[in-house]
Amino acid sequence: MNKWPSLKQIHYLITLYETRHFGEAAQLCFVSQSTLSKGIQNLEEQFGCPLYEKKEKKSSLVFTHVGEMVVKQGRELLTKSQDLMELGHLACGGLMQGQLRLGAIPTIAPFLLSSLVREVNQSFPDLNLLLREDTTANLLTALQDGQLDVLVLALPVDIGGLASRFVGQDQFRMVISKEQAKQIKIPLHYEDLPDQSVFLLEKEHCLTEHAVSACKLTEKRKINPFTATSLHTLVQMVENGLGTTFIPQMAIDHGLLVNHDLEIVDPPGRRAYRDIGLVWRPSSSRTETFKILGDVVEKLLSSNG
Repeated sequence: MNKWPSLKQIHYLITLYETRHFGEAAQLCFVSQSTLSKGIQNLEEQFGCPLYEKKEKKSSLVFTHVGEMVVKQGRELLTKSQDLMELGHLACGGLMQGQLRLGAIPTIAPFLLSSLVREVNQSFPDLNLLLREDTTANLLTALQDGQLDVLVLALPVDIGGLASRFVGQDQFRMVISKEQAKQIKIPLHYEDLPDQSVFLLEKEHCLTEHAVSACKLTEKRKINPFTATSLHTLVQMVENGLGTTFIPQMAIDHGLLVNHDLEIVDPPGRRAYRDIGLVWRPSSSRTETFKILGDVVEKLLSSNG
């Protein structure tokens, strides 16, 4: 009977793939470098072919085609194994117990997670939330790789075959310096704005696409090519009289504009908003946990709305 590779050996290989450094990979796996090297060597013996190119000179590791495929399928295997272990923990405990790794995008995390953690600590003291803030693309990758359990994202976004639940809406507002507001008619119309006067976040932030779409901004000449890395930067740019931008209502409710001399106006047209949703792997055994967590998030969003 063939010997099966262990999950530990696959974990060693994936960590080496991500770090491209034996020493760093060994530290992350909490083993000696020799143990990690031996584990990967055993994998190669079982597969009957090299998984990475051996070079005499020190340079970045290059994985073979087989190595790339083993890493890809190994990630899926580790994720499914983790979901299986969660099923065992749930059978022995309750739905709202243990560790839950939650990710959120930067235009949501600072304005929701503190309230969420406080509510969870009060209602479910045995549930330990571990938080990560990152872009939508990075969070989805981490979720699929089993590094995170559930995400709070702005929708719509392509989530492939992942499961999701709508938990609320977040209205878009526009902010403009009070000095410039005196020169523009209210209600605001895009044609009244100077060219390149609308500032947006970098494209890595889904808020840009959602805001432009929801607020029906079709005149590209109104958009400034200079982009910002955060909502705080956008606010500072507007306060300096450089133009206007879109801000989600949850950020305003949580004090983003406090001590800033800015005017808040509605975007042109009908009420503009983004949907907020929870996203998780359909293979996860914690679906009921996520539904309860979704109820908590929905309650927080409705109380702020």
